Amino acid sequence: MTTTAPTTAARHSAPKVRMRGERSPLASTALHLTLIVASVIAVFPVLWILLTSLKPAAFATTTDFFKETTFENYTNLLQNTKFLTWFGNSVVVAGLTTLLGVIVSASTGYAVSRFRFPGKRGLMWTLLITQMFPVAVLIVPIYNIMAGMGLLNQPAGLVITYLTISVPFCAWMMKGFFDTIPREIDESGQVDGLTPFGTFWRLILPLAKPGLAVTAFYSFITAWGEVAYASAFMVGEDNLTLAGGLQLFVNQYGAQWGPMTAASVLIAIPAALVFLFAQKHLVTGMSAGAVKG
Repeated sequence: MTTTAPTTAARHSAPKVRMRGERSPLASTALHLTLIVASVIAVFPVLWILLTSLKPAAFATTTDFFKETTFENYTNLLQNTKFLTWFGNSVVVAGLTTLLGVIVSASTGYAVSRFRFPGKRGLMWTLLITQMFPVAVLIVPIYNIMAGMGLLNQPAGLVITYLTISVPFCAWMMKGFFDTIPREIDESGQVDGLTPFGTFWRLILPLAKPGLAVTAFYSFITAWGEVAYASAFMVGEDNLTLAGGLQLFVNQYGAQWGPMTAASVLIAIPAALVFLFAQKHLVTGMSAGAVKG
């Protein structure tokens, strides 16, 4: 009895050993508070724009979000402005950029991944270096090139410009993704009598859906939300994209916050839909493209 009591007391007084990955209550509370604060910071601007779009002009710059809620901003935007024209122009430009971006990036990435040809290393360095130039440096030379080709104020000019932004990054990423696909698949296609293009089209592309989803998403977002080139290359209300059209709501005397926030909400919807469609492939495609890129 004399030896049992001290042993039991020592066992009860011993500090609890936490398992690996187990947090203390204080650490868990701090982590959850940090996540809550980060979530509020991320959601606050979007929620502010949404609520402002539902306010009349008299309360546009106030915090009276739920006072006289109205859809007047949306009706005025759709009926009294060229918003639908700008929206259609953006759909055409973003759709062509996405389609051509996927085709060019996938074929370029596959060629660099699978074949040896003169200038391969130089092409890879070109794809990498072109991503380092800021937009401000490229606007003037690209503007002069487009002017010389007669493509200013034309959707085709914007599509080509956006491809110069999206293709280098996407081709480099697709090259890394194709590197993760075993070459034995290409060899099996050759044994079955497929041409290199047939192997690429029938065997490789179906396995590259995650990478293609990331490429399509990046190309679409590049064209949908770009402002600098769209503002410099397009003039006239009938030719503007959404990025250029939004600037008409701001002048030297003030800003029309109601129509501008309503337009921002409507512009965000297609981007959100594209993201929801591609989200299941985004993490897989980006991580796979980074393995050997």
